[in-house]
Amino acid sequence: MSISREVEMSVADVDAFLGSHETGVLSLARGAKPYAIPISYGYDADARQLYLRLVSTPESEKREFLSSDPDGRIVVYDQDGDVYRSVVLTGDLKRIDPNDLTVETIEQYGETRRPLFEIWAQGKADLDIELYRFVPETISGRKVTVNRDE
Repeated sequence: MSISREVEMSVADVDAFLGSHETGVLSLARGAKPYAIPISYGYDADARQLYLRLVSTPESEKREFLSSDPDGRIVVYDQDGDVYRSVVLTGDLKRIDPNDLTVETIEQYGETRRPLFEIWAQGKADLDIELYRFVPETISGRKVTVNRDE
């Protein structure tokens, strides 16, 4: 198996890819300690921002990372036969104060899909649900075609 073709995705292709997907991986770092979690998101192609609902418990590792205002990276990827596509976004994860919500912002969260399953060690009443906007500093996409016959 070898890579027969690798190309950078255009801005339009990246926007279409992010708009047609709903899950990815959010990676955060605090000092030398990394943290990564699966997420669901909504994408605003005009603003080129992602909107997330993140659920945690007050004492969780996720909450520790989120409260430290970390830099973030989101990876969204897929495979269709011999074609692999991925988009990597780096930037800032901004918590949205519920008092600052506008109708337009709420509409963006309406595009954020819930995961297909939920597993919680605690009861739902013990969970914190917070809204975030991911503001990318960089966005890059790649499309790779592999030749499996070689």
